[in-house]
Amino acid sequence: MTHPIQKTDDEWRALLAEKGAEPVAYQVTRQAATERPYTGKYEQHWADGSYHCICCGSKLFESGTKFDAGCGWPSFSLAIPGAIEERRDLSHGMVRVETVCANCGAHLGHVFPDGPAPTGLRYCMNSASLEFQAPPESPSAPSP
Repeated sequence: MTHPIQKTDDEWRALLAEKGAEPVAYQVTRQAATERPYTGKYEQHWADGSYHCICCGSKLFESGTKFDAGCGWPSFSLAIPGAIEERRDLSHGMVRVETVCANCGAHLGHVFPDGPAPTGLRYCMNSASLEFQAPPESPSAPSP
């Protein structure tokens, strides 16, 4: 499928290097690799904010939907509507649902039907495919 943002492999590599992405980010996002469990920087990250695609910056998840699934990867119960495309994945002798960024096609991880209510979904993501953004600071109240 064609996505709105298209780049060559060299352009993706350069962009990820410029962003200071994790060393495995290219393999994860462009070649559908998986980082080892419990090694990603966002697996136990609980700050308020939002998670975006490391490749194109599209907003994927709000921090309030993140939960500890105990699986070794950051897990979310709800994606931003329209941000993620799902594909049937038959690799590694399994039937799974792969998730990719709807804007640039970056591999993010997989979604499973064993998450918490109300969605029942567990978006199991690779930290290397994400970048976290803290909420903007609220303006200071005027001094009296």
